[in-house]
Amino acid sequence: MFFTLSKIFWFLFNPGNVLLLFLVLGVLLLWTRWRRLGRGLVGTVAAVSLFLTVVPVGSWMLGVLEDRFPPPDELPVRVDGIVVAGGVVNPVLTKDRGQAAINGAVERLFEMAKLAERYPRAKMVFSGGSGSLLNQELKEAPVVVPLLRRLGVDPGRVIFEDQSRNTAENAVFSRRLAKPKPGETWLLITSAFHMPRTVGSFRQAGWRVTPYPVDYRTRGKGALPFRFNFIGGVASLDSALHEYLGLLFYWITGKTNELFPGPEQ
Repeated sequence: MFFTLSKIFWFLFNPGNVLLLFLVLGVLLLWTRWRRLGRGLVGTVAAVSLFLTVVPVGSWMLGVLEDRFPPPDELPVRVDGIVVAGGVVNPVLTKDRGQAAINGAVERLFEMAKLAERYPRAKMVFSGGSGSLLNQELKEAPVVVPLLRRLGVDPGRVIFEDQSRNTAENAVFSRRLAKPKPGETWLLITSAFHMPRTVGSFRQAGWRVTPYPVDYRTRGKGALPFRFNFIGGVASLDSALHEYLGLLFYWITGKTNELFPGPEQ
């Protein structure tokens, strides 16, 4: 139920859809006796759109998420395992086009391959089922197998978890398959902006992991990337709001015991 409701909620309330909805409503009202309200809605949408085009609100919000877990200063001498969160390929588009459709999070696979070479005895887990509401039969993990082979990773080394639908299930199902022992060191690879929610989910599942953030989308602390880019502004706000709302609802529903997970002291 949580998975279905989360998908419906985000479809209705993501920033791009909300702006479009108010714009259409405002234009329709221009042809009625509520023209004044219509002009107000259209003007508000124009002002908000201009603001998001120039002021990088989404980038600043993403930057806070990305800076929450800095990359390790140095890697451990011994690593017992590496777990990689899915979100690298689009299984639906892959099926339709007959070739792997890779998105912007491919750094997760690149770093997985690098760490696999550095730690040849480490266990490896790739966690990726289907995050689609309507195409649950199309899983991500099988698509990743030939990609790893091309990167020099023997798929026989990897435990593929293909039943998870969201971050909380990534943690629960991966732990069930990996069976980590107390005291083992496991690296967790996912996008930097997604790391707080992922770490919180793994901690709630009883699995202490070492964050290994990748796929950065912002320049870092102190950067002021002012620009004139409407698509980029809405897209970054979309990603940031999705993650902050995910943190909030994961905390409310007990999928993490921290509202904004951070590094352990």
